[in-house]
Formats: sequence, structure tokens, C-alpha cells
Amino acid sequence: MAGKPKLYYFNGRGKMESIRWLLAAAGVEFEEEFLETREQYEKLLQGGSLLFQQVPMVEIDGMKMVQTRAILSYIAAKYNLYGKDLKERALIDMYVGGTDDLMGFILIFPFLSAEDKEKQRAVIVQKATSRYFPVYEKVLKDHGQDFLVGNQFSWADVHLLEAILMVEEKKSDVLSGFPQLQAFKTRISNIPKIKKFLEPGSLRKPVPDDKYVETVRRVLRMYHDIKAN
Repeated sequence: MAGKPKLYYFNGRGKMESIRWLLAAAGVEFEEEFLETREQYEKLLQGGSLLFQQVPMVEIDGMKMVQTRAILSYIAAKYNLYGKDLKERALIDMYVGGTDDLMGFILIFPFLSAEDKEKQRAVIVQKATSRYFPVYEKVLKDHGQDFLVGNQFSWADVHLLEAILMVEEKKSDVLSGFPQLQAFKTRISNIPKIKKFLEPGSLRKPVPDDKYVETVRRVLRMYHDIKAN
């Protein structure tokens, strides 16, 4: 019997957080090894574990998987969170891709200057409310079902809830004009495995703080500020 998946990343959200979310939604327990020093990172590099010299990296089913999208696709398929046929999988991929685009504006936020953070906050809210949330609002309204694809809980639902909560951290009433998404958020948040992940003391990571940012910069030798979108 295979052991628990093991996640190699920083002690914070970043690109690994969506992997944590999906494993939690599948009810899969996992272990983590946090990168805190440059030496740890270089050891993974020298050992050949990081195929493209990047983290996240996940040990699962005898593989050392890199590339976030590949890891997520594997988990979704393995645990029946990837639709029932090719068309549903295509829809899930499409929705996840859109949500990923929105998350991209949020992932860089902790690494911005104070001035750029305020600009980026406005960008995040504007993109969410004008480009991305209207799509999911219409999908849910048009088909009248509880979930985004095939009336079955999927990776697309997990990813969208994660994104909604992240945007709400930037503007708490961001869903005020989206009644379908408000109901969706409540529904998905109350699925037992998701509810457990949202409770205090779970393996969900908090909003990135200065310590997380400093650790990432030190380990990856990020010497220059990221620019806002």
C-alpha cells in the first residue's frame, strides 16, 4: 500500500495551495516538507527530483511529480474529480484554466511593494467582477445545478471556491452582485471534506505574511521586486 503523498514546498500558499485543496477535497491525508533554506532546495536539485528546477514537487504513487497543472490533473483523475467523460473533462479544464488566470493576479500580491499592492488589489477585484465571476454566475444560472460540470462535485468547484475566498480576502463583499456564486460558496463550503479543510487547525495555509515572502526570496534567490499586472 502506497504511503501518504508528500508535498515539497514553502510553509505557505503559493502554487502548492491548490494541490492541498484538491487532496483535502478527495479526503487524502498528506505530509509536507517545508523548504526553509537554500541548501534544502539545492539538495532536491542535485538529487534530480525537480525535473524543471522548480517546486511544487509531490511524491505520489512512486512518482516525483512537478508542474502544478500535471499534479492537479493526476489527483483529479485518480479521485474521480475530473468528470465522467471527455467533454466534461474539457469543461473542467476550461473552467480551471479561467480560475487559474484569476489566481495569477493574486499569487504575486505578497511580493509587491506597498504602493503596487494597492493597485493590484483594485486589479484583482476588477478582473474578478468583470471577467471571471460573471462566467461562473451564468453557468450556474443557466443549468440550474449545484456544481459547475455534470451536476457532480469536481476539481472545477474546488478551484473556484479557493479563488472566491482569496478574492474575498481583498474585498469582503465582492460576491454582492453574484447570488448564484453566493449560494455556490455556501454549498461547496459545507461539503464535509471541504468544511473540515476550512476549519482552524487544518493544513490550509493562512494569508501569506512577511516571513513567508522572505523565506521564498531567500531560498529562490529572488533579488528583484515583482511588478504588478
